[in-house]
Amino acid sequence: MVEGGDSSDAQPTKPPSQAVIETVADAEGIESVELAPPQYESLHAVIDPAALDALFAERSNGATRPGGAVSFPFCGYHVTVGYDGTVTLEESTDPAD
Repeated sequence: MVEGGDSSDAQPTKPPSQAVIETVADAEGIESVELAPPQYESLHAVIDPAALDALFAERSNGATRPGGAVSFPFCGYHVTVGYDGTVTLEESTDPAD
């Protein structure tokens, strides 16, 4: 992992939940399908993937979201998802993460 954290610019059509899985898997050096219990925690255990996707989905009138981000601990990382599809990882210093 690069000092200062990893990040990924998700494709606009990729759901944020999938972008999180792929970014964490890349940081771990594994395929995204390998990021699964029991070795890795489930994304469902820390955040509702459907709610995460809905948070950054286009508005009902088709307009994009003007800004915002959400952060949560996942698989030993502090994950931040931006409104623009950016996923940033920082190694967590909290042993509970």
